[in-house]
Amino acid sequence: MKEKSIEITYRSVDPDELSAADRELIGKAKGMTYRSYAPYSRFHVGAAILMADGSVVCGSNQENAAYPSGICAERNACWQASALNPGMAMIKIAIAARNVGSVPNGDEDKAPFQASPISPCGACRQALLEYEHLHGPIEVILYGADQIFVFPSISSLLPFSFTEF
Repeated sequence: MKEKSIEITYRSVDPDELSAADRELIGKAKGMTYRSYAPYSRFHVGAAILMADGSVVCGSNQENAAYPSGICAERNACWQASALNPGMAMIKIAIAARNVGSVPNGDEDKAPFQASPISPCGACRQALLEYEHLHGPIEVILYGADQIFVFPSISSLLPFSFTEF
């Protein structure tokens, strides 16, 4: 038996270490948390994808009582990006989240952003990875109020993935 390890490289950055464009992308992801429909989990997620032409496509999580027929913010955004811009590369994605379960009902807009960044679920990682395989690396910016992580690609978040498609 051989023991092996996987090393994942990412950067932990302060907001002032990001470009103005990256801060704007994070701002759009944060804004999308207010467009989320999450009455069951009360966990509001927003995503913003920078496209190769400089445009930005956004998404938010949308829940449904017929669980699991809702959709995560990341897949909402990447599938819209592909549908609206067929064949165009996605350059980077920013993701932010607010847990409105931490505030009383009626005060949802006052809920703080997660202190630590959240990471996309496995289904979202795989969906994004397929576009990365088609068009090249998609940088990942995970926003947290106390820290921000930047990963060079989706594949760095999903080292063992379905690649034979």
